[in-house]
Amino acid sequence: MTLSKMLLLALTGTGVVAPMAASANEMASLNGNAAINEYMQQQDVDRFRAWESKNQVTSVNQFSDVLPTDWAYQALSNLVEKYGCVAGYPNGKFKGGNAMTRYEAAALLNACLDRISEVTDELQKLLNEFDAELTVLTSRVDGLESKVGQLQAQQFSSTTRLRGEVSMIIGGTPNFNSNAVTNTAAVAAVRGTRLTGTGANQRLEACNFGTTGCVGGSAATAARTAKPNATTFNYDARLAFDTSFSGKDLLRTRLRSGNFSSLPFGSGSQIFKLDKAETQGSGTNSVWIDRLFYTFPVGDEIKLTAGAIVRNTEILSFIPSAYKADILDFFNLAGASGTYNKATGAGFGFNWKQKVEKGKPYLVFDANYIAQTGYENSTIGAFDYDSGINVLTQFGVRGPNYGAAVAYRYGSQNSALRDANLPNSIVSSGNELNGVSIAGFWEPLDSGWMPSISVGYGYYEGGTGIASATSARTITTQSWMVGFQWKDVFLQGNSAGFAFGQAPFSTDVANSESMLYEVFYKYQVTDNISVTPSIFWASDYQRNSGSYTWGGVIQTTFRF
Repeated sequence: MTLSKMLLLALTGTGVVAPMAASANEMASLNGNAAINEYMQQQDVDRFRAWESKNQVTSVNQFSDVLPTDWAYQALSNLVEKYGCVAGYPNGKFKGGNAMTRYEAAALLNACLDRISEVTDELQKLLNEFDAELTVLTSRVDGLESKVGQLQAQQFSSTTRLRGEVSMIIGGTPNFNSNAVTNTAAVAAVRGTRLTGTGANQRLEACNFGTTGCVGGSAATAARTAKPNATTFNYDARLAFDTSFSGKDLLRTRLRSGNFSSLPFGSGSQIFKLDKAETQGSGTNSVWIDRLFYTFPVGDEIKLTAGAIVRNTEILSFIPSAYKADILDFFNLAGASGTYNKATGAGFGFNWKQKVEKGKPYLVFDANYIAQTGYENSTIGAFDYDSGINVLTQFGVRGPNYGAAVAYRYGSQNSALRDANLPNSIVSSGNELNGVSIAGFWEPLDSGWMPSISVGYGYYEGGTGIASATSARTITTQSWMVGFQWKDVFLQGNSAGFAFGQAPFSTDVANSESMLYEVFYKYQVTDNISVTPSIFWASDYQRNSGSYTWGGVIQTTFRF
């Protein structure tokens, strides 16, 4: 017997026993299941088959009592036309309101089981045809399972992933002519040498031992004036340990090392500051922890962040700019580096992101608090006025290919005005700062000749001061930028861009209204390696005695 016949008989067995009890008693003398099954096949199953063939329909319209307005019309139509699983009565009616007898249920079930058997046969043909390919896939899956098991056994943590980034940068500013820094250099003296000259011209020269000024085995100290116009080869390395306990939270611990000096690329107080350049006091080439924070969701729309070392711009929902050269720091901050000042320290943050369907525009609101200096010192504390308090808030909208935001930052004493074209004596003064900015961007959905466009403007009041004969007065500062960036330039994955603007300047300060330009081309060697040559130029550069200057870098970045 086929499977459909066996199920049919199992379903209807009880219903057919009563009317045929006498025949069954007569067959009992044969005392055999085979005889009983044969009798049922011949008498009952054939009867159901005949009834089914007479009443099977191919269209729901064959039923005179089923109308398109009936609530089950579409369901019946699907059963009839797609699956052939509906039988009617000889008079052409469906009688949907009547109770179903066991005979009628058996006929319906049998029709459906036969259809399932046909589909199964088709699937079996496909399995036979692609048997070789399925065997190969099975082998590959088994191999992958083995490798996954090995990785799980050898992993150092089931919750933590290591991410790394290393940048090596060759760069220089050839016509940086300012005597920018005066260093004290310890010079090992040898027997028969003496220190001559003054200032930048001091040097060691040979002499007859025993004469005035001759030294031996001691150390002489020479003052040396530095001009940051030589070519350098620096690095910046970051190792982030990203830990998640629920799949939605993040504990980030990041180690960092670098060897940039303050000028011309490492100081956040001048406009040639590189995005990848970072210094840690006098500890260049040392390793330090530069991020340590925890982020977790609260519901579907809110996210909270707290940490001992956290950066205000990194816990925003987004920075409203599509220009991402990763070269000059100022152009990476939407032209509003006084607001998005990368304050880093102890703090916490709040993010609200409107929940919408994927691909729809949404609103965001961010707020965070960062104590930039003195947060680890119990004599100052993370909530004291002189601990460099930064309160940054942002309200914005983000779409699939555009975004805009208005932001405000309050800074207390010792908070930073980043990338400003102003003298150190003004940038480092201890006044409060209130800054606002507005920025936005648009980018094409497809690659082509049309670039992304990013614009931003910032206005800041206070935070700096100019000492006069009688008092110090606060000043107002502004900044702005426009950036264009093209995708898939020459080759897929490569990008190029051009930006111009003015880093924070004040009309109250001479030689601070500097025009700044940057052009770059990022060549994506592989998914993990990129090489970016860039040239930048500035007029009226405050740190170059108010003269113009230019520079360039070749930045190679490895991500793993």
